[in-house]
Amino acid sequence: MGLHDRDYLRDAQRSSGGRAPRGPGWSVTTWIIVLCVGVFVLDGFLPRGRVMLRNDLAENPTLRQARPENFGTTDFQRIGPHELQRIVFLKETGQAVGTQVFTEVPVLQKFLQFTTAQALIYFSPSTGLDGGQFWRFLGFQFLHANLSHLLFNMLGLYFFGPAVERYLGGKRFLAFYLLCGICGGLMYLVLNAGGIAASLAFGPEFRIPGLLFNNPYTPLVGASAGVFGVIMAGAFLIPNATVLLFFVIPMRLATLAYALVAVAVLTILMQGRNAGGEAAHLGGAIAGYFFIRRPQHLHGFFDFLGRVDPTSDQFRGRRGGRRAADVAEVDRILEKINREGLARLTERERRILREASRGR
Repeated sequence: MGLHDRDYLRDAQRSSGGRAPRGPGWSVTTWIIVLCVGVFVLDGFLPRGRVMLRNDLAENPTLRQARPENFGTTDFQRIGPHELQRIVFLKETGQAVGTQVFTEVPVLQKFLQFTTAQALIYFSPSTGLDGGQFWRFLGFQFLHANLSHLLFNMLGLYFFGPAVERYLGGKRFLAFYLLCGICGGLMYLVLNAGGIAASLAFGPEFRIPGLLFNNPYTPLVGASAGVFGVIMAGAFLIPNATVLLFFVIPMRLATLAYALVAVAVLTILMQGRNAGGEAAHLGGAIAGYFFIRRPQHLHGFFDFLGRVDPTSDQFRGRRGGRRAADVAEVDRILEKINREGLARLTERERRILREASRGR
């Protein structure tokens, strides 16, 4: 049985001309896809900016007591199509003490990409403190390295996002998706910060399986963490749905989801290629596994919007059109899905969920 052969999906498709039901305008899934594609296209036309790619001085323990004003730098020299390098020297002696490598990236990527050094608090002798740029926990989720990266993420969101959005409702789905992405960034940051701390404490050759020992300016971009969370949610809601791996090999959605998690864990443990990206995938998958089973924790994610946010407890308590009894009925239906599956819902219960997801 394919994903679109399910009874509850057929009912939803009949009510909306073959597509997922939605209220006025686009669904949240569609908006996320449009934003990711739009950012990718726009960034291709914008000028490039320089971002740090490697800073040798940050790994030089003999310079820890020096201050930024003690250093000078040479002019940039181009060492690749988009890479530049400059030498850092001590002003007092003129001695070269390290190099800094920069790369030229599209300007949106410069300000939104996620790195440990920028998202955390990081010290470099030549530049002082860096980091504290917490908006990058959200921004990197809308960037992509290349067209294939964008394509695979958007396909995953297109196929699995609507079912999860129907279950959670639009606002809670957006909170779910963004939280999975944030947890992906956190997982990458924790493992990378742990690897850096281990190297400083025990030497650059020291290795602990599972930690990331790449330099703290290595960028993380992509919607993959959020998409992994969505796939894990889909594996919970419709575990027996048939999906085609590489568009050829049929398998259960639950099997695919847990196989992807296993690949991520093995890649991290073996320090494989793209271990940093797999760390973000793992963080997003763990968050997806947790929040789809406890959707009540998504309430209040947008509390800064106050009364406008239907996911917040404040809104639910003050809203005139939907009282506590209506919210309790929706929660009861979600509990029933958790126990018995979506296929066991009555037509009335499906209608209540559809109306709740449209914000009625």
